[in-house]
Amino acid sequence: MRGHLRKRGEPGSWEYIVDIGLAAAQRCGSCNKRLWIERRPKESCSKCGGALRETEERRRETKAGFATQKECQQAVNKLLVAVEAQTYSAPTKANVRQYLCKEWLPAVKATIRPSTYNSYVQHVECHIAPHIGSVKLQKLSGSQVNALYAKLAESGAKNGKKGISAMTIHHVHACLHKACKDAVRWGHISRNPLDAADPPRKKGDGTKEMKTWTKEQLKAFLEAMNDERLYALWHTIAMTGMRRGEAIGLRWSDIDLENSRLSVRRALIPINREVVVSEPKTAKGRRVIAIDAGTVEVLKGQAARQLDEQGEWDAAWVDSAYVFTAENGAALDPESVTRYFRQAVGKSMLPPIRLHDLRHTHATLALQVGIHPKVVSERLGHATVSITLDTYSHAIPAMQEEAAALIAGLVFARN
Repeated sequence: MRGHLRKRGEPGSWEYIVDIGLAAAQRCGSCNKRLWIERRPKESCSKCGGALRETEERRRETKAGFATQKECQQAVNKLLVAVEAQTYSAPTKANVRQYLCKEWLPAVKATIRPSTYNSYVQHVECHIAPHIGSVKLQKLSGSQVNALYAKLAESGAKNGKKGISAMTIHHVHACLHKACKDAVRWGHISRNPLDAADPPRKKGDGTKEMKTWTKEQLKAFLEAMNDERLYALWHTIAMTGMRRGEAIGLRWSDIDLENSRLSVRRALIPINREVVVSEPKTAKGRRVIAIDAGTVEVLKGQAARQLDEQGEWDAAWVDSAYVFTAENGAALDPESVTRYFRQAVGKSMLPPIRLHDLRHTHATLALQVGIHPKVVSERLGHATVSITLDTYSHAIPAMQEEAAALIAGLVFARN
């Protein structure tokens, strides 16, 4: 691999030509046009539409515009070192919009949950492409990304009159960071420009929106809902800490009443007004949860109720195999379940909380009574115990006080 320099016609303009070795390419059988394969082969020639054949050819890299011979030589040396270290990435002409929409999103679609993919599409279409879509991927810098975050914070909403929250900007940052990380792995860029970007600081610790019930309030709610059709669903979420989608995605084959266990294997999530069966949210989302004797009896009652409804609907019954269903046996719509819970809370006259706050209530009460955070984390399906502790740090002070009292009692106990 060698490179040489030459002076262009313009005064003070130097150019280098470097042989970077063999590279995968395609040749058109009609017009002989050569296409370098950066990640995936093209289906046809972009010039004449002819058939392409794969080949391997020597590739040269050329760059001009250096003011002095010394600057040009330094750039050549840097390029050759990168080629030797196999960290060199061939320049791509794609801009951010082209890379994200035509390559990255189609490539990752099959590897992530449908809800995650849907959020990526929204971030790209609403927050990224409209502002920095025309920027060349190779030229994207941390300062440009920081400018994007500032603009989103000021006028990133759909109406353009107000900004979006710091949490949403963090989600945009995570999306773009992953996209650029993949671009590095695929050889499009040599480094991730998002590593030099600084998303805005999150306000608070994320617990501002979290509202939980006390044990007395939870008991009062469940007693008030005892005769309601979806009582078993509310009871199961409150006693297991399952997410909404996991609870309504529960099938009878997932429940072992004899051994007081249930298995979380899937979730029903809403995507573009359709209900989609998805994997649990995290890798540890597929889990087994122990249930108490009271919950076992509630689930037995739910089975009896479902048999009665099946008899009423007869041939029109939909055998979905789900534990919690609509009256005709069909799967429940997640958004409708949220609405039903809001109505149920209104009837109970208790402080309003969200359906997801039943999960928060379960975790908070568990930590407050001294259940080990590792066990709580496993029941919730968190990826790590630190997530559990960070999310429910408001429940830790009571544990700290109890620990202090127990240690003092141990040290100064009378024999």
